[in-house]
Amino acid sequence: MSRSMKKTAQQLGKAFGLGMLSILPAMPVYAAENAPQHRIISLQAEASREVQNDQMEATLYTELTNANPTLLAKDINDSVNKAMTAARDYPAVKITSGNQNTYPIYNDKNKLTSWRGRASVQLKSRDFKATSELIAQLQSRMLLENVNFSVSNEQRKTVENELMTELTQNFRQRAGILQSAWGANGYELVQMDINTNSDEGRPPIMYARAASMKMESDGIAPQEVSGGNSRIRVTAQGSIQLNP
Repeated sequence: MSRSMKKTAQQLGKAFGLGMLSILPAMPVYAAENAPQHRIISLQAEASREVQNDQMEATLYTELTNANPTLLAKDINDSVNKAMTAARDYPAVKITSGNQNTYPIYNDKNKLTSWRGRASVQLKSRDFKATSELIAQLQSRMLLENVNFSVSNEQRKTVENELMTELTQNFRQRAGILQSAWGANGYELVQMDINTNSDEGRPPIMYARAASMKMESDGIAPQEVSGGNSRIRVTAQGSIQLNP
């Protein structure tokens, strides 16, 4: 009790003939039977679908060596520029320049002998046939490092939106089962977290070859490719509160 409250209590005590009067703040009192019942249950649900990979990506590179770094840069740029020019005949294929670097080469006496440069281009398209034809054409001057197949952003968004509806139905179905099992009159959704992910149906195809290998354009035919499938999955974790 504070000093001012104690003084006030003493004054009131004298006024009412009491030795001491305690003044305490009022505290609310609730009956035990009126206490709220929290019957919260956590649960999860999932919806998934296997879809065909409709996007193809490939990386090609050129790696050259020259004692003259200027000539090396010229040859590297020439290979990349020719690849960009060739890609103009395939408007369905998007081509972008990738990593490019140059580093020195030393002999066993730690003397600089030459320079090695590497540059790459990346292809992306939903037209597998056109991409395969362009790859075959570019292999006359570049090496194919890898090919990947995946689900395009357009198809992924469409499938995920459809799975959202299916996921909600699955979640509500499970919530209804729990409501019935507990003999509740109903339930309220407390919270729900939704996540999306996918499992690639096949690993990337690797085509790395030795840089010294000579390839003639007439000897490379477009490859028949199959993109395989991926599984798109949408999951939900949440909780519900059962009504009495």
